[in-house]
Amino acid sequence: MQFEEQIRTSATPEQVFAVYEDVLNWSSWDPDVQSSFIEGDFKLGAKGKLKPSNGPEVKIQITELTKNRSYTTVSKLILCSIFFEHECISSGDEITVIHRVVFVGFLSLFFGRIIGSGIKKGLPKAMQGLKNAAEGRKH
Repeated sequence: MQFEEQIRTSATPEQVFAVYEDVLNWSSWDPDVQSSFIEGDFKLGAKGKLKPSNGPEVKIQITELTKNRSYTTVSKLILCSIFFEHECISSGDEITVIHRVVFVGFLSLFFGRIIGSGIKKGLPKAMQGLKNAAEGRKH
């Protein structure tokens, strides 16, 4: 099971990634995040924790990272992994930012229905918050 949301922004990929790399402040632009942190730098393999606004704290790990282009975090549940994919695609003076959520594993349909619907519902607000935060950064 998977779903995605996208938004166009005049921010640069560097501005968007500056927002992503500021993990401690994800809650300032994503209303579904109560708190978040990673140990050390924002890099491939980095581990941390994320506390959703309506759910238990989960461990996260960065499993893919191409600076100023894309990154993916994974959270593991019982017999299911949730991949949160983030991508910036340049197109002229604007970029398209895509957030994709992919549920994989034996219980992916179960968790996709139970918690995925809430994540999907919150994505448009998170994307608008990300756009506002990135466009507010100096070029």
